[in-house]
Amino acid sequence: MADWSRAICLFRNNRNLIMFNIRVYGILISEDNQVLVSDEFIRGNYYTKFPGGGLEFGEGTRACLAREFMEEMNLKVDVKEHLYTTDFFQMSAFNPEHQIVSIYYKVEPLELIQVPLRNKAFDFDQSQLAIYNETGETETFRMVPMEEFGAHAVSLPIDKVVADLVKSLFK
Repeated sequence: MADWSRAICLFRNNRNLIMFNIRVYGILISEDNQVLVSDEFIRGNYYTKFPGGGLEFGEGTRACLAREFMEEMNLKVDVKEHLYTTDFFQMSAFNPEHQIVSIYYKVEPLELIQVPLRNKAFDFDQSQLAIYNETGETETFRMVPMEEFGAHAVSLPIDKVVADLVKSLFK
């Protein structure tokens, strides 16, 4: 689940404090050419994005991604090739004082996916809604067939760029 308060890098530029939020995401494409996405309900808003999350201090980007897949899906993954790093300014959707830098890798599962995969977006069950009531955040996962995938299938601006890249590389 997203924890938007983590992974903040602070830099001083003259007298201003500059904050960067480093995010790491995985592109998992199934054998039958479907893309894994995470449907998240965060503080009253719905987002479809790639699985992943915030880099923690002392952690490398690949280790971060492996940890995020274990935390979110209880899934061991092999982090493969780097696909994209944000190359434009993107302000955080959650904090306008933060700049987002997202790093994307292709990942392959090392075991079968055990979490329920939904057939439609934001299909949360009662236990997920209970988590939302406690934390203000919850998520579920689904596979999107490549022929239906593209920028329109995800919510966040950087993910839209990557979705089109994925579509062109893995169609």
